[in-house]
This record gives sequence, C-alpha cells and structure tokens, in this order.
Amino acid sequence: MRMVDLIEKKRDGIHLKKEEIHFMVDGYTNGTIPDYQMSAFLMSVFFNGMSAEETAEMTMAMVQSGDQINLSGIDGIKVDKHSTGGVGDTTTLILAPLVAALDIPVAKMSGRGLGHTGGTIDKLEAVHGFHVEIPEEQFIELVNRNKIAVIGQSGNLTPADKKIYSLRDVTATVNSIPLIASSIMSKKIAAGADAIVLDVKVGAGAFMKQIDDARRLAQAMVEIGNQVGRKTLAVISNMEQPLGYAVGNALEVKEAIETLQGNGPEDLHELCLVLGSKMVVLAGKADTEDHARVMLEEVISNGKALQVFKQFLLSQGGDASVVDDLNKLPQAKYQIPVKATKSGFVTGIVADEIGIAAMLLGAGRATKESEIDLSVGIVLHKKIGDSVDLDEPIATIHSNTEGIAEVIRRISEAYDYSIDKPSPMPLVYTI
Repeated sequence: MRMVDLIEKKRDGIHLKKEEIHFMVDGYTNGTIPDYQMSAFLMSVFFNGMSAEETAEMTMAMVQSGDQINLSGIDGIKVDKHSTGGVGDTTTLILAPLVAALDIPVAKMSGRGLGHTGGTIDKLEAVHGFHVEIPEEQFIELVNRNKIAVIGQSGNLTPADKKIYSLRDVTATVNSIPLIASSIMSKKIAAGADAIVLDVKVGAGAFMKQIDDARRLAQAMVEIGNQVGRKTLAVISNMEQPLGYAVGNALEVKEAIETLQGNGPEDLHELCLVLGSKMVVLAGKADTEDHARVMLEEVISNGKALQVFKQFLLSQGGDASVVDDLNKLPQAKYQIPVKATKSGFVTGIVADEIGIAAMLLGAGRATKESEIDLSVGIVLHKKIGDSVDLDEPIATIHSNTEGIAEVIRRISEAYDYSIDKPSPMPLVYTI
C-alpha cells in the first residue's frame, strides 16, 4: 500500500477502504508518511469531502492512535456533553453536577482553552485548591462515589488528531466538515463515554457562522457517533450573542453557581435544561424529555444539584465554601462601566468582539504559553431585545489594569441599537 495511491483515489473522489484509512493515519502518526503527502490528502478531502463511513473510520483510526480511557469500572451509562465553543459558554459547569444529582455518572475529561476564556479546567481552578491531577483509579472511584469527577486530558490522547490538526492549521484545511467532525469525535470517543450530547453553536460568537454549516457538522458528528456504537445526538444552539451575562473564568463560575441556585440568566438556565434533559434520557433515567426536565428542575429547587457541586469541589481539593460566599472567588482590582452610546433597544451584540475584549483583559490565552488572569472579564447588563437609555451601563469590565481603552472600544462597538424592539431569536434552532 502506498500513500500516493490513496491521495490519487481521494483526489478523484473514490471511496477509501477501512484498511487504507488506518494505514494512512498510523503511518502519519509514526512518521513514515511525510507532511507533504498528508497535506495533499487533506486538501483532497477539503475539496471532495468524505463519506459517513470514511469519516467514522478516520475517527476510529485517530482514537486508536493513542490512549483510550476505560470507564467500564464506573456503574451506569456514562453520558458526555461537548460544546463546539462560544462566548460565555458555562454549560459544562452547570450540567455536570445537575445531571450527577440524578445519579447519572459524569466522568469528564477536559482541557485548557485557547481563545476568549480558559477551558473548563481553568474555570474550575478559580476555586482555590481545586485540581485535576488525579490518578485514573481515583477518578473512577470519585465518579462511583459522587457521580462526578473531572480529570485533565491525557498527553497521549488521540496523538494522530493533534498532529493532523497542526498540519490543517498551516495548510488552510481547517474548515472541512469531515475533518472537524472526526477531530472532535475522536477525543470524545477516546474519553470512553457510552452516549454523547453535542451542543453545536452557530452565529457570530461560534466557529460555525451559518446555520447550514452548523447543521452539516452536527449531522456528521451524530453519524460518526452512531456508526461506532455511541448513542449520539446534537443540539444546534444560538451564539449570536454571549450566553448568559458573564465572560471570564471566576465570573463564569459565579454565574454557574447562581444558576445551580435557581437564580441564573434565563438563556443559560434554559439551554442547560434542554441539553440536560437529553443526557438524562440517553442515560435511561427518564422515558421522555419532559419528564427529564421536571427531574432536573426539582434538583435545582431542592438544592441537591448545588450540594453535588460542593462535594465535587471538595473531593478534588477545592474550597467548597465559595458556593456560599461568592466573594471568595478571585476578584479584579477595578470595575469599569461601559455606557450606551444611544437610547433605544439592543438589536445586536457581536459576540466575537466581546470574547476578544475579554481575552485582551487576560481572561483567555492568545498562545499556549499565555498566562490566564482568573479574576478578569466582562459582565453584560444588556442583551438583545433589552431597552437602554443613553449613557446607561451596558456592561462592566473587571480588570486589573486601568489602561483598557481598546477593551472599552470593542465592547461599545459590539452593540447595535434601534428605536424598534427586535423580534426574539430562538435559543435552539434544531435537534
């Protein structure tokens, strides 16, 4: 078997066999296939696509290139959730304890983030003492005991994906639906879940800007999951504006706790119930999503979800008292208001610009080496559809420096206004 023949087949739109795909991924991972040949193959995929079967085989070849987490020692159906990312997306911090409160095991493998804010682990580390550096045996024991634990990603998880993604990044082949889908799903499958709920974001603050692209990506990932024996479904949700009000690590933890207390932003609360109800049904704990929703609302109102979150923090070294005293979370030195430039109604918020503004404050990483400031970020006061008066605060910047003219400019220019109230936007487009 020769790589040049596989490039030629894909160039001509011919379907590749399982053995050919595994030969290619294995060869590139171990260095016997050079970058220039894999680059040619990736460009062929970019133009010609891959079938559902090819994409599933590509995914499994990447899964098998490194470590796989064995969760068989955990009782029950393990359901994972993945978001394709957005601005102010705090759902994991809420969903994990919410679903665990219904005795559904949540064995979460998370990473650190590049971009607007940190990843799930960075956010959790805003709680003093919390850590994810635990042995796999302890991780499994914690999930069996508390129904929830978070561990850092193994360095050898899907090494083929890491190598291929780096090449896609410098060969203009990132925006290929089969390659995006196989990259995301390889990590989810290697993490060992039995069922997967995907939150595919679409809009200004998401990777996918158009609904048709988001639908194609969601369909491709669902097909991969189901082809390889994982019950999988996808929710396509709105990221035209930030989710919730908080953008920044400690600020998002605070908002997550408030949501578990039943006092969170309406859109964040609702999306967590939508995603959570699907996780509950896939786990076999409810027959219908309506029943699952009632169960989730009950563990919020009776305080069980919040108690599970406290125990989760405590079991991984965190100071669980932050749940009862939010002032124990990291605090920025300055709080600076951003004021409306017009009166009327908010008709748009360019979510990307809010995210970039948060990163400029230090809430996210521009490079892997960047240091995150867990205390900084932005809290919005006005969302799309809200009325606003001239010079009324639309957001508050939490900063540790006073020289933030660029941040103020970006937030101010991210808002659009009109004298007419806009029609409500859907939070969820389709399943």
